[in-house]
Amino acid sequence: MSKWSVAYRSRFVQRAVPVTLGLALLTSPLAAAADHAASASGTVANPHHANKGSSLLIGENRVLSKKEIRKEWDGIDAEYGAAQAVDTVKTLLPEDDFEALFPYRLGSAQWFSAAEGKEYYKANQADYFSYDNLIAAVTEAANLKLKINTRAGSNAQEILRLDKEAKVETLVSRADDFYSASNKKQIIRTEIVDFGTFLKEGFAKDRKRELAAFLAHLSHETGGGWDAAPGGPLRWGLFWNENIAGRTGKNMDPFVDKNSSALYPGHEGKRYYGRGPIMLSWNFNYGLFSSIIYGDKNVLLRNPEIVAADGKIGYMTAILFWMTPQTPKPSGHDVMVGKWKPAPEHKAKGLWQPGFGVSTMVLNGLEANLGEVDGSPVKRRSGHYREITAKMGVDVTGEKIDTLGMQPF
Repeated sequence: MSKWSVAYRSRFVQRAVPVTLGLALLTSPLAAAADHAASASGTVANPHHANKGSSLLIGENRVLSKKEIRKEWDGIDAEYGAAQAVDTVKTLLPEDDFEALFPYRLGSAQWFSAAEGKEYYKANQADYFSYDNLIAAVTEAANLKLKINTRAGSNAQEILRLDKEAKVETLVSRADDFYSASNKKQIIRTEIVDFGTFLKEGFAKDRKRELAAFLAHLSHETGGGWDAAPGGPLRWGLFWNENIAGRTGKNMDPFVDKNSSALYPGHEGKRYYGRGPIMLSWNFNYGLFSSIIYGDKNVLLRNPEIVAADGKIGYMTAILFWMTPQTPKPSGHDVMVGKWKPAPEHKAKGLWQPGFGVSTMVLNGLEANLGEVDGSPVKRRSGHYREITAKMGVDVTGEKIDTLGMQPF
């Protein structure tokens, strides 16, 4: 696999292969050629900046006026604010239903019963995947917007963050060649992601399907069940939140990429192995997600343990990943709510039926062309999805749920 020369373009998220949570890692870039993204995600040439990018330096911020926010960030839609997040989650999936779906989630009473006497047992383990942490993460993420500026015809990008409440814009990252002589002549194509749209776009059925797909994928990635597990394997979703080999020290690799160390330096004694519901890995991902969540790359670079210790932050990393397109992939959000329209190149790969099956291909291209048969990871993913949608009263008959006939994006 080729390696990008710029930190945030290299490997946006790397996740441990599900079920085993082993050492094999998957790679996927945040966003690349904007020309391709235009057909998949509705990216358009930036009419406000033409070929000019941000005047900020990496890490710098500025307070914006309402006029600047309307002009440069498409405004702030009150419908997608933090205040609506709690009602949205509670309406789609009440707490009692959540508890019934995930009885063995990390830190629950049944988790303690199952973990007692095991090497991973922690007497002070908090309810990491709690309903309250999910609501808190959705609420806090709703206050953020992300802007990805890409030079047309290149991979040169800059990424900015907007705190809606504070009205503060921060430059998160910028490619070294963003202002090169050749790139300065290129127009900028802009992708704006409003994290407040999570669970708030599309018909009511689409919103339920989105939450079901989101939780189904997280449950599979963190599942601790097996075929003969008490209650069945689906009861054991959200059981883990750390890469096992990294946590136990079997793999002592610090997961620091030298090509990204100038921007996202690894700290002595810290290891950036997979943590959280998406197994966030590598220094550049901890630095990038820290920049988006806190507006400061150093928070998670200095304290990567936060991702596994704080369930709200863990859920936030998953929401940010779920909502952000990674060219040539759309976002999982866009696939589930009908915003993604397959281009001819997608249809040629069997990616033409928006739904849970395509969202699996967004998360893990290694699970291409798999049905719901014994031994297939798609069986468990699909099982979680079918069960959660059934709990929500959503009929998914006719939806393409497996990945048979699909090739990776």
